[in-house]
Formats: sequence, C-alpha cells, structure tokens
Amino acid sequence: MNKSGRICPLRYHYGAGAIAAAPERPAETLYVIGGLYGNLQALAAVEAMAGAEPGPVTLCFNGDFNWFNVDAAGYRAINERVLRHDAIVGNVEAELGEESADAGCGCAYPETVAAAVVERSNQIHARLKRTAAQYPDLLGRLSALPMVARYRVGSMRIGVVHGDAESLAGWRFDAARLDDAKEDSWRAAAFARAAVDAFASTHTCLPSTRLFNYDGVKLVANNGAAGMPNERGARFGILTRFGVSPSPHGCLYGHSIQGVHVGALAIHYDDAAWQQSFLRNWPPGSPAWLSYYERISMGPEFRLQAAAELAAA
Repeated sequence: MNKSGRICPLRYHYGAGAIAAAPERPAETLYVIGGLYGNLQALAAVEAMAGAEPGPVTLCFNGDFNWFNVDAAGYRAINERVLRHDAIVGNVEAELGEESADAGCGCAYPETVAAAVVERSNQIHARLKRTAAQYPDLLGRLSALPMVARYRVGSMRIGVVHGDAESLAGWRFDAARLDDAKEDSWRAAAFARAAVDAFASTHTCLPSTRLFNYDGVKLVANNGAAGMPNERGARFGILTRFGVSPSPHGCLYGHSIQGVHVGALAIHYDDAAWQQSFLRNWPPGSPAWLSYYERISMGPEFRLQAAAELAAA
C-alpha cells in the first residue's frame, strides 16, 4: 500500500521535553490560530478581532496556514502576513521544501481515513508545493520556523504545538483520543515533561477542549480549523484565546483556569468572498473541491457540543 500521506517522518518527532526547553514568551492575550488553510478572509477577520481587544495581543499561527492558496498572489499574501506574527510549522509547511514526496502532505492520516481522501490531500499538497517553489525567499523563512512554542499568560504556562505533545503530525489531541482512558498515563507524563498547564493544538481539523486533573487542572485546547467551518450549518472558523481578561468577542465555549480566561472564539470571515476564492483555485471535480467543498459550504457533520464536552468540568 502507498503510505504517502499516512507516514509520520522521524523528523517530525520532537518529544515533550522540547516544549519545556523552548523559550517562554509572556503575553497578555494570546490567540492561537491553527489550520488557516490559505483563507485570506479568515486572516483578515482574525487581525480585526485582535485590533478590537483592549490590550496587546500576540498572534501565534500553529501550522497549516497554507493549503488551498495555490495561486501565486494568495500564497504570497498568506505567508507574508502570517510571518509578521509568531508562527510554528505545520505538516503542510514542513513538506513544502522537501525534495522527496515520500511523506506526501505529511498529515500522517490514521487508517480510518479513506485512501481516496489521503490521495487527494497528496495531490493538493503537490500543487501547493509547485507554487511554493516559485518563492525561495518564503520557503527559507518557513523552513526556519520552530515546531513548538511556549508562552506564559498570567500564571498559566502554555505549550503550542501543531499535532500533539510528541510529534508535529500526532493525533493524540484528537477528541476520540482525548476521551480514551487508556491514554491517561501518556497525557499526564506529557504535561509533566513539557512543564505546561495547557497544550494548544490543531491538526485534526475538528475542535476539542478537555480538562484533566494531573497535579492540578490541566487543559488541552484543539481549535480545529481557523479557516473552515467546524460545525454543521455554521460558516465560521475557530481560534483559541488565552487572556488575563475576558474576551470582548464572547466565547463559543470556555472556562477560567488559574485566573486565565481560555475560550474558543468564532472567526466570522466573509464566507461569500472565501467561497469565490476557493472555487477559482479548486473548481468542481478538483481534488480540494471533492474533499472539502461540502464542509466549506455547509460545515462538517459535527456539533460544537462535542468539542466542549467536559470543558467546564
């Protein structure tokens, strides 16, 4: 079987200790924006949200800010604007500069994902990679991005990752794995080795927030996707906000830990403009249209109630 798109390269493995060793950056308010997927309208909405906050905001894009933006103008615009802020690499960016295509899109999809979906993702990435090759300056900047970041908001220590505590393309912060009691010892050890109170992740494309009691309350906040809908019938992205004060935008769901306000914020982007932009690059019948247009236009078969389960425990 072709493992392209399913394998997790050894270079993706950093281990939780790398998070503990990362330089810690203070922030009054931190936006973690995962899975922008080339949506310029969502990026504009995030920037406007940050501008409406009463104090300074640190924006951290935790990977896969590229995906559908295969046109030259869209590719350059996304990367130039994202790289004005903090960012870590996602599997999409990690594979853009690789000569080999062995890892495909680098998603490390589990076997539960259909082979046709994996193949289309590899095709999407191959097209994006051809666009990226036209901009060696941006490739150089992307290749210099770290795989993890570390912040302190108030007294809360936050590890920002793309996948999970061990790997860039890890799936252990997926909702099903977070609810698996057999993973409990791994999670407790990951928090201890990373020396954090919270992990902020993305990668799995659907949101999930869970609280755990490991020597105090610990949190995993997976925002799902900033640049695509996260619930059936809804057309907004989601980011994770950490702040010493409450959000002026309200929260889809959230809670307070150690005096820090943590919430999932809706990103209400210009949906009509985004769909037009998407269809210019990915018309009906194209790989991205087949895999994503239903989600972009109607949302996934998912309810945010499942994402927020146990979030207020």
